[in-house]
Amino acid sequence: MIEALDIQVRGIVQGVGFRPFVYRMAKKYLINGWVLNATDGVFIHAEGEGKLLDEFVIELSENPPAASQVDEIELKEVPLEGFDSFEIRFSDAGAVEKTTLISPDLATCEDCARELANPNDRRYRYPFINCTNCGPRFTIIEKLPYDRKNTSMKEFPMCSRCQSEYDEPLDRRFHAQPNACFECGPKVSWRVTAAGLADGAAADGGPAVGAAASDDGANAGRDAASAERPVEWGATREESDAIFAKACAFLREGKILAVKGLGGFHLVCDAENEVAVAELRLRKRREGKAFAVMMKDMDAVRRVCEVNEAEERLLTGSQRPIVLLKKRIGASFVPGLADGLTELGVMLPYTPVQHLLLADYGGMLVMTSGNIHDEPIVTDDDEAYRVLGGIADAILGNNRAICARYDDSVVRVLELGEAGQVIQFVRRARGYAPMPLALPLLGGAADEGAPNEAAGGLASDKRSPASIFATGPEQKNTFCLTRENEAFVSQHIGDMENAETYDAWLSAKALYERLFEIAPERIACDLHPEYLTSKWAYEQNLPVVEVQHHHAHIVSVMAENKLEGPVAGFAFDGTGFGADGNIWGGEVLLCNLAAYERFANFAYVPMPGGAAAIKNPLRMAYGVLWAFDLLEHPGARKALGELGEAADVCGQMIDRGLNTPLTSSVGRLFDAASALLGICIAPKYEGEGAILLEAAISAEDRTRTNVSRETLDVADADAAERYAIDIVKNTATSESTALDTSVVLYDAAPTFKALLDDYATGVAAATIARRFHDAFVTAIVQGARLIRATYGIDAVALSGGVFLNRYIMEHAISALAEQGFTVAVNRDLPPSDGCISFGQAVVGLRL
Repeated sequence: MIEALDIQVRGIVQGVGFRPFVYRMAKKYLINGWVLNATDGVFIHAEGEGKLLDEFVIELSENPPAASQVDEIELKEVPLEGFDSFEIRFSDAGAVEKTTLISPDLATCEDCARELANPNDRRYRYPFINCTNCGPRFTIIEKLPYDRKNTSMKEFPMCSRCQSEYDEPLDRRFHAQPNACFECGPKVSWRVTAAGLADGAAADGGPAVGAAASDDGANAGRDAASAERPVEWGATREESDAIFAKACAFLREGKILAVKGLGGFHLVCDAENEVAVAELRLRKRREGKAFAVMMKDMDAVRRVCEVNEAEERLLTGSQRPIVLLKKRIGASFVPGLADGLTELGVMLPYTPVQHLLLADYGGMLVMTSGNIHDEPIVTDDDEAYRVLGGIADAILGNNRAICARYDDSVVRVLELGEAGQVIQFVRRARGYAPMPLALPLLGGAADEGAPNEAAGGLASDKRSPASIFATGPEQKNTFCLTRENEAFVSQHIGDMENAETYDAWLSAKALYERLFEIAPERIACDLHPEYLTSKWAYEQNLPVVEVQHHHAHIVSVMAENKLEGPVAGFAFDGTGFGADGNIWGGEVLLCNLAAYERFANFAYVPMPGGAAAIKNPLRMAYGVLWAFDLLEHPGARKALGELGEAADVCGQMIDRGLNTPLTSSVGRLFDAASALLGICIAPKYEGEGAILLEAAISAEDRTRTNVSRETLDVADADAAERYAIDIVKNTATSESTALDTSVVLYDAAPTFKALLDDYATGVAAATIARRFHDAFVTAIVQGARLIRATYGIDAVALSGGVFLNRYIMEHAISALAEQGFTVAVNRDLPPSDGCISFGQAVVGLRL
């Protein structure tokens, strides 16, 4: 019997080959009717035998295109209309309340990569080859629906051959919006910059062999701007190949390139050229922080890094993030690439330009964000010439505009023993954003108030969720926009410290609101009154909800894992404005999705000079020594000597209470420990002290292999007792509340005394580092056990920048699991401040 269905498919179903897939399945199951893209999904009218219709719908649900994401299929029986064929119709441009989802950008697929390298293919070495299964998506779209006329590809009318592919439903390039070739599509460009001219570039645009590296940083060659070079275009394959030959010649001579990618420019140099790497650091003003690299293929990666199956899937998948891999023992890297670290950030080519560059060059390339330190990544060719002209010697650009600014995503794979593996985001951007996260529904148990009456949570009125804009934090900013039951967390924006980043934040916000048709009805922001984002929130004439930083951390984990609470939330990071006005960062909160109580925190220590104590961890070390009465300890002499006369200044500031905020931050304790051990006393980037302190453990791991297990067990048991962090009852006042005053305190004084004892007696810094880390892992487990014994809570959530520490994260999760706890962590968002906006949005919808 012939039946008819109207089918609506919601999810990521545009720009991923979904309509041709539907067309092929319709032909397979003898279905007549039509399919079209609309702004709220894909619509299908299907007529056929009842059994074949059922199988057709099952195919849509269970075997969609690999790049798609089917969230919901809605079926409705309708009258027959008597179609005798199946067709793909043009998109419905009519406005509806809810817009569809847009695929993130996709790495070059294997089919296109083969064509790119095939001399017999008409797109042989075409730098913008793509098909329905790969290529740019979100970074080229201007508005919905996702049709070519609504993207930056509208400037490139297709030639007859490309148009025929585009129109043929059975072709791999059917309605591939970026479809193009040498005849009709974008083309690469080449331009020598002021830095390149000043550094001795030859008259033909090639490098002058043996040219000396400049020594005047980002200003190199700006005076040569008057000798501005014309732009060369790769309109034909021969011209394009000549540009890639020049690029490779520059790289072989130790030059620096700015190379345009999907979401912005990269700065590129030979990763095996020590002089080139040093020059890039100098010009970019990027001291110390590791560079990511790009390698040609997995064989090249395996030669220098250890790679498991999960990591290989990430490296070769359609998202192609930077993956943090453990360096292979014995592998050699040039100084300045990733000094002192056990991990290296690695990615494989994900654009045709990168495939060509790596294939032609052959070696490993530094591939770092195309920006000056702390500014947004550059997206426009003319802007690149102006902003990056003092860093890069030449620009390998193109004439396809970028509509959305995206950095590379950064991930790692955590090994959790019997609990298996989990992917941890360090930065969520290209390839993942703006895929939405599910919002918890209002009206559940989590909305019935606080964990206890004292927390003062507000009960939900079970209203329909309003659209909310969550501003995010000050550092590592993302924002979040919600509609119905979806939350769109932006790509990584950066630190809101300059006008350029602020402008990028506003621009990205406007794009999200336009594409997803969201008009926020309220705003959620951080509790900190001096954050730029918080000040902005109060200028918008909308209701504002303030959300405490660490509550947002824990709620982000809960919402990602569909937990209503209460949970024992461990929020360990560097900085967060507390309800008592102090700087929090070592918090254990009893949370649900609407409210929290402060169960425990690390005892406050002073920060002499405030922010100066972050930039100079010896100041932080002084504050810790002062708080724990360890200034006279022999193990502190070297650090205090390094601090010099500033030690007396720190003492006076603390005694007089001058510019000396109090902090409970675990991140600051790690900074202090790193400084006391002489591992990092002058950090060049945020978090370097803690990062190098963790990296030091690997040195001890290698020496312990030669020691008997019995000897190790005795030594470890003694160290665990000496390093133990005490848990003591907190003292409350008549003004204390469950929000600002915890029930118990973590006292790290014994831990620092043990650290100094060992350091004074010559114990290796690597061994001390491991013992220090173990003390915090044990403290987490003990805190969780205390909460379970007191409140019967078995669910534990871990979030905050400290949990980017692989050792802490892996050991804490394993230890908690052994004790029978259910452990939740951030999965689609980083545990650092990139998750804050999502937590703000979830809380903000409930208050």
